[in-house]
Amino acid sequence: MKKIPRCMSTQHPDNVATPFFSDSEVLAREAEVKEAFFVFSQLGCNEQMWDSEGKEVDNQVVEKLLSRYPDFFARHPLGREFSLTYRVPNPSVEKEQGKILLETMYSIPRAYDVARAAGFKTAPVFEVILPMTTSHQELDRVKNYYEQVVVGQKDVKLGSEKITVKKWVGDFRPERVNVIPLFENYDSLAGCGSIVAKFLKKNREIEYQRVFLARSDPALNYGSASAVLLSKVALRRLYAVQENTGIPIYPILGVGGSPFRGNFTPENVNNCGEEYPSVQTFTVQSSFKYDYPFRDVVNAIDMINHRHRRPPLEIDEEKALSLVRKIARGYEGQLKQLADTINGISAFVPSRRARKLHVGLFGYSRSMKGISLPRAIKFCASFYSIGLPPELLGLSALSEKEFDGLHEHYVKLDEDLRGASRFLNRVNLGRMPKKVREGVYKVLDWIDYEEDPQYAQITTSILDDYRAGRHSNLAEGIKSAAWKRGFLG
Repeated sequence: MKKIPRCMSTQHPDNVATPFFSDSEVLAREAEVKEAFFVFSQLGCNEQMWDSEGKEVDNQVVEKLLSRYPDFFARHPLGREFSLTYRVPNPSVEKEQGKILLETMYSIPRAYDVARAAGFKTAPVFEVILPMTTSHQELDRVKNYYEQVVVGQKDVKLGSEKITVKKWVGDFRPERVNVIPLFENYDSLAGCGSIVAKFLKKNREIEYQRVFLARSDPALNYGSASAVLLSKVALRRLYAVQENTGIPIYPILGVGGSPFRGNFTPENVNNCGEEYPSVQTFTVQSSFKYDYPFRDVVNAIDMINHRHRRPPLEIDEEKALSLVRKIARGYEGQLKQLADTINGISAFVPSRRARKLHVGLFGYSRSMKGISLPRAIKFCASFYSIGLPPELLGLSALSEKEFDGLHEHYVKLDEDLRGASRFLNRVNLGRMPKKVREGVYKVLDWIDYEEDPQYAQITTSILDDYRAGRHSNLAEGIKSAAWKRGFLG
């Protein structure tokens, strides 16, 4: 069995700094090919997620990597030592992008042919990530489509001469792909154990199963603390599937650099490892790679690569889910009062990747029906830019006793809230709606924190400019605040 990576580099655009290999602040196509090689050759990260969901991407990435860096990949074969893992659209949710899924699946045998022609014997791409997974049937569809249609067409006989597709254009390999479910909402995270167990029962040839747990979108939908608790419950339930079936389960956790999205930075990898000891693979997003000194990044990835996995932390799953529901209700109530401001600010948050229109989970969340909000990174950047750390929202729904009990499930809660509260601006907080203001004050009484006066000054100017209609200043102000934080969103 192939060694499962401990780190997965992703294309999440949460960085404020521009990488040295890009001519533009907005990474696209050629720069992302260079990024993949940089990640493999310089950072020591063994996997690159290649996103065909909601982004302009280059489907010739395998050919470009092997042709431009032949000496490196001759020593370190793609598909064996290093992996490209495609993230594809989910037609059950994003019907308009369904054909992109098919196009991406057809590109896998093409990538194999390219590698074979270059003298390599391993498939360079053999896994795909299916976002917003809610059932085992969705996984079956992707797996079956590849095996029955993409590969299965090789035996089809064409026309009167009855020539097979295989004889005409060559074989189709690999014969199978691994489908990695990405669970992103409450029901799928809480029910991931059942979904994975059903998928494994139906596909008994599977030797191991990777499972991707979202961290950003659950935070955006239910609050940051709720996202942590949902991850903990999911990890416990996946571990139970492993124990019951004997099939190794390798969780991937989609953590970002901001505290709201996971607090996974080169400075905080040990805390994340202690919070989530059973996670096999952590996502290394753009801020991690480009907003910190190069040597710190390399050392942090090396620490992750050499860290040993342990069983997940013990938690009371039902109590944790009860806290999730309570925090989420409070979070939703506060968020509704801030939606207009956050949407307005987000229009001025700079882009870092070339993206197509991409519908996020708010479009499918009953609890947030009627609220339109930006994607997670611009959402976070907007909150931080007005000096209101979103980690503080929702927690006021708890009593002080419940907040104290939250530490039993969320062991690094104090560290995360302390880190987030550096970006608080109490002056701006006083200008927020009453429900938000009073709720955050309640939480602040429970924690130790220190404000940054310089950061508060920048964020006061941002809110002043926004409310006064001085929009020409906003982009630069938002960038200044991001540089001060060390990440975009």
